[in-house]
Amino acid sequence: MTQREAYSYRSDASVPAFADDRPVVVFDGECIFCSGWVRFLLRHDRSAQYRYITAQSPLGQALYRHYGLDMRDFESNILIENGVARFKSDGSIRTIARLGLPWSLMNICRVLPAPVRDRLYDLVAKNRYRIAGRRQACLVPTPEERGRFIA
Repeated sequence: MTQREAYSYRSDASVPAFADDRPVVVFDGECIFCSGWVRFLLRHDRSAQYRYITAQSPLGQALYRHYGLDMRDFESNILIENGVARFKSDGSIRTIARLGLPWSLMNICRVLPAPVRDRLYDLVAKNRYRIAGRRQACLVPTPEERGRFIA
């Protein structure tokens, strides 16, 4: 994965333009575990601050490619906030902490060094299909949720 400057995807011709005025979560839409994460966020994000993109979509694929991520395994969700991409444990902790109390208490996890947190993240990510399974098709949002997803 490649760390890049803020909004670098805007100057990448292979990344279609998208609404990035709010934080965006890119996730594996076929992974039941990852879809469950998004369902959790949809339920607890009372201010509807997040938008969502499946990694399998053309935009999701372009973002994975832009950041040098594996476009077949989708082993890291991406949080794009103020044009900055965050991956693995950093992205997940930051995502949940923005939900406010009690979820912001997850910031305590930052006391663990990033390499330790990321090893735990990788362990779950590599086994996510064994833990929760895989869908034959991507998560389909309800009519009420559709406006929070970017195609």
